[in-house]
This record gives sequence, C-alpha cells and structure tokens, in this order.
Amino acid sequence: MTAALVGALLLGIAVPTYRAQIEKMKVEQAKRDLISIAGLIERFRTTHAFKLPDSLDQLTGVPSPDPWGHAYAFLNFSAPIPGINGQIRKDHNLHPLNTEFDLYSLGADGLSAAALTARASQDDVLWAQDGSFVGLASDF
Repeated sequence: MTAALVGALLLGIAVPTYRAQIEKMKVEQAKRDLISIAGLIERFRTTHAFKLPDSLDQLTGVPSPDPWGHAYAFLNFSAPIPGINGQIRKDHNLHPLNTEFDLYSLGADGLSAAALTARASQDDVLWAQDGSFVGLASDF
C-alpha cells in the first residue's frame, strides 16, 4: 500500500468517527440545556402563583439557540392555543410524553412532529415523563 492510500483509508475512518463524536457532544449539551430550562420553568411557576409560562420568552436565562442553531420548543398544555391537543408530543402508543408541558430541541434536522415515531422526530432531544427521561427521541 502506498502512503497516500493508507492516509486516505485512515481519513475515511477518522472523519465519520469525529462527526459522530461532535453530534454526541451536541446531544449532551441539548440535554443539559433542557434540564436548565426546566429549572427556569419551575422557578417561574413558584414566583407566578404556580402558573407555567406561555412561552420561553417569559423566562430569563434560557440557553438559545440549541446546539444546532434552532430555538428550543416549549408548549404549555394549559395555554390558550387553538388546536393545542394536536401539538402535544406523544409516544408510540399515542400517550402524551408529559402532564403539563412539552420541552424539546428539534435536533440536527430542525424538523419535528407530534408523534415520536415520525422520521422528523427521531433526532429530537426530549424532556419526557416530566423529567424522568431526557435524551434522544430515538432512545425513548
């Protein structure tokens, strides 16, 4: 083997591994951000007569954007939004992921759908089961 061929082979192995590691680091950052945002939501709730914010804009210190350059998504289930039930995130059994609000990152593709089984949702990073699960939708 020539040195150029060996170099190309090593580069072919190293680049995908590097990209996968970068993506893993972005997911971990999004998970930390979601935990931080959930804490800000709880702080808001305790200082506003136990009401949730209508949007993340009402909070101070929200990390934004997510590691892929998108705004974090938040949906208060009790907010006066037309068609809110159709926007609530659901698992593969069509049960809501949370009881009071949804909080998630749209992931690398910047796309999402209410059902986690949808292809657009697979790379989303979720706050689910009221904080018992924080991670990739594909792992939920």
